[in-house]
Amino acid sequence: MGTEALGPADRKTDRGGGESPHGQYANHFEVGHNAVEFVLDFGQVYADCPGTRIHTRIITSPTYAHDLLELLQKSIDEYRRGYGSIRGRA
Repeated sequence: MGTEALGPADRKTDRGGGESPHGQYANHFEVGHNAVEFVLDFGQVYADCPGTRIHTRIITSPTYAHDLLELLQKSIDEYRRGYGSIRGRA
């Protein structure tokens, strides 16, 4: 595995129209839920700027939230195998 970034757009997923989705950096995350849905907020926060700017909200079912959890865990495990531990984490 090289050092080049492999994003979801590089995988074989039909995006209809052939355009890549717009990418937005996030370093702040909030998660909420009720009996029927999970709400995931993504945003940016920086030490030299007051406040947090939430730029994306994803609403999904508990089933798909669980699928996301498993996918993230698989991707983190794969990252660690290829690049070692994640800086700032055990």
